[in-house]
Amino acid sequence: MVFLESLDAFVAEAEKLYVEHPDHTRYVTKYRHCDGKLELKVTNDRVCLKYVTDQQQDPKRIEKLNNLFLTYMCGKDPYAADAADEQTPVKGERPASGGDDAAAAEKPSERPSSGGGKKKKAKK
Repeated sequence: MVFLESLDAFVAEAEKLYVEHPDHTRYVTKYRHCDGKLELKVTNDRVCLKYVTDQQQDPKRIEKLNNLFLTYMCGKDPYAADAADEQTPVKGERPASGGDDAAAAEKPSERPSSGGGKKKKAKK
């Protein structure tokens, strides 16, 4: 078990460990309120990296590590994702998720009714 002193070194080593063995690497966070300490652990059952902190500014930096691992787990390159996400729409074209529900509310529903409601009995 290796305790790393700096968060930057921990992030670099954890990323390297995940890239080498993505199927076997686990990432665990543990917070102990009574001690006020946050513990991060990355392991692949052969190498175990740990980082413990009680600094209040570290959780913001740890969130970047979480996003890095989530992006890797989705099968994307986290460094190429930044450039693809910043696409700008063409002038005069509305974004797909503009949030304008007024136009959608005016259009009648084009889906067929499911017939899931109760039917009334015909009177004799």
